[in-house]
Amino acid sequence: MNLEEYFARTGYKGSLEKQDLETLTDIFQHHIRAVPFENLSIHCGEKITLELEHVYNKIVRRKRGGWCMENNQLLGWVLKRLGYDTSFLGAYVFNPHQNAYATIMTHLLVKVVIDGKVYVVDGGFGVSYQMWQPMELVSGKDQPQAPGIFRLTEKNAIWYLEKMRRKQYIPNQNFSNSDLLEKKECRKVYMFSLEPRTVEDFHFQCMYLQTSPDSLFTKKSICTLQTTDGFRALIGWTLTETTYNYKENMDLVEFVTLEDEEVEKTLKEKFNITLDRKLVPINVKGFYTI
Repeated sequence: MNLEEYFARTGYKGSLEKQDLETLTDIFQHHIRAVPFENLSIHCGEKITLELEHVYNKIVRRKRGGWCMENNQLLGWVLKRLGYDTSFLGAYVFNPHQNAYATIMTHLLVKVVIDGKVYVVDGGFGVSYQMWQPMELVSGKDQPQAPGIFRLTEKNAIWYLEKMRRKQYIPNQNFSNSDLLEKKECRKVYMFSLEPRTVEDFHFQCMYLQTSPDSLFTKKSICTLQTTDGFRALIGWTLTETTYNYKENMDLVEFVTLEDEEVEKTLKEKFNITLDRKLVPINVKGFYTI
């Protein structure tokens, strides 16, 4: 494993000497625009493991993506190798259908300290809730980014992330009531504490999420990637392409339904992913929103 190979994967050509916020942001944005958030291994007969070398080979050498425990573990390793003050945190994701936070800590994210300021760096959430810049750990402060306005709030040593979106224009009205559309303008994302975590804290969750019939990830085949002006997502057979702020305070959300034979071609063309095994797409309704 080496940094040069990782940066060739993400296309980052900037400084490797500075440990400042600007450099961190640049490295981070190259990661989220090159490495998809995806769970396709589950739906093509592969096991997801959290061993760092396995994650590195999958994302860097096989040019795949991964979910939070893979993306953020690799990102954390890169930042630590560069000299950043980093540690892992664990979050409980909000489930809009149950209107409650998960009871299992399933989301891994990275904490970075620069010049005494604490930042949350999360390259593993995907879709419209993927932050594009490190978020300063300040309670109650609006932090506008291209995807919308993010805000962290703290109560009794627990931090909560939420996001406010813009209005949405959906040209294909067949999808105007789709469960792939976020209906609320302000959405809770996850909650977390500042207790340091290790990858070992997530081994049970990694197995649970890829095997349980109650898991979102067994009910949806998901691949999402951030672009320079929005994001694209393939969930089951539905391809979504979102352009942020294409008009003043308005996001463009375009949907198309693919045929079976178009899925693998779309993964290659839109996400630069070539799978080793046959993908079986799935999209059980009522379990996912963007």
